[in-house]
Amino acid sequence: MSLRHLLPFALAAAVAFPAAAQQAGDAQAEAPIESPDAETAEAKVPLDEIRRYVSVYNAVKQAYVEPIDDQKLMHSAIRGLLFDLDPHSVYLDKSDAESFEEQSRGAYDGVGVELMRQPDGSLRVIAPIDDTPAARAGIKAGDVITAIDGKPFKPDEGDNSGPLRGAAGSKVTLTIVREGKDKPFDVTLQRETIRVASVKSRMLEPGYGYVRISAFQADTAADFETKVEALKAQAGGKLRGLVIDLRSNPGGLLTSAVQIADDLLDSGKIVSTRGRIAISDAEFGATPGDRLNGAPVVVLVDAGSASASEVLAGALRDNARARIVGSRTFGKGSVQTVLPLDNGDSVKLTTARYYTPSGKSIQALGITPDVVLKPEKDDDKSIRNFSEASLPGHLRGDGEGEDADEGQPGDNAGDVLEGDAPIAAALVELKKPVASATPSSVRK
Repeated sequence: MSLRHLLPFALAAAVAFPAAAQQAGDAQAEAPIESPDAETAEAKVPLDEIRRYVSVYNAVKQAYVEPIDDQKLMHSAIRGLLFDLDPHSVYLDKSDAESFEEQSRGAYDGVGVELMRQPDGSLRVIAPIDDTPAARAGIKAGDVITAIDGKPFKPDEGDNSGPLRGAAGSKVTLTIVREGKDKPFDVTLQRETIRVASVKSRMLEPGYGYVRISAFQADTAADFETKVEALKAQAGGKLRGLVIDLRSNPGGLLTSAVQIADDLLDSGKIVSTRGRIAISDAEFGATPGDRLNGAPVVVLVDAGSASASEVLAGALRDNARARIVGSRTFGKGSVQTVLPLDNGDSVKLTTARYYTPSGKSIQALGITPDVVLKPEKDDDKSIRNFSEASLPGHLRGDGEGEDADEGQPGDNAGDVLEGDAPIAAALVELKKPVASATPSSVRK
């Protein structure tokens, strides 16, 4: 069965297994709908291009210096089909697909880092995950991994975190290129079973709570609710305000981000998705009930805040429920749907764009904070131009570069904000009377 004939069945499989059909801020797939357009698309199979492909395939089989296995050659061809689409559309082998799903559940063996494939095969770090080997070793957002155990990547490799997975206790050496460093350097990490506690909380001051969300996993929303209730009890039944820290949160399950937004909103839209086909279009709205009873909220973000993090921040800001403090977010506003295939492999395909409640696209633009913070060290340029818009082949956002308020994508990437100083700044904003802050406000 050809891939084009398999696609509707794969979409149906994604519906049957919703956990596998959403990740990294992905929208949940709905039932496939047959349409005349779909039949027309199938009728227009580019026969001339297929003949050209077969000619190249035969040439490789007959004349390449060494024999090439048919399966290996077809595998490379399928990877190539997705390679030039955008940085997030990839083919996942069965083992990679299983690892991909494990990560969304929050338990896997590895080093704890969210990665992005680059055209040369290298891996760019979106964010290290809190309290993992990568974070403890000082791996930073924006770092580029050019080799693993001394082996450099090929252009069609490095499309997921598979090479970093391995048995707990085993070691792996990463060759890192970091902007601001004269030459690459090696970091040796010991893999461990990553059980990410995606939500942590504490009181900043009497009545003022703090919740850190490091990723959006299957149980993140339930953990958030538990932590908020515990903070309320500690404050005597009611919080005076809450800081939600999404710095260097690379995303995760969209449903978890939507549920947290719903916990804080009485009504209004949360997020919508739009694609080329009907199953890619969805809209999520809030239901009555605000767990904080209207207490002010500040959301702390930075350049490593991506995907589902941006959805949550955008939903709360557009509904006038929270002020956003920090730096411009990553700008990963596209939806990836995982389509399981009948051989156990999967295709992770970009199928739609996210839109905030006000109708603005996040893709390649990110979210500009109401109050902009800068790193404590002004000379730290290690993550300059670290954003979705700086990735070669990125999916363009609606009106990208046309909105004067947004600036030119890639030229206005945010900063990664580390340490406790941004939390202190967010608390200061939390205590202020609710008013319209402007992005021109800058703190250091």
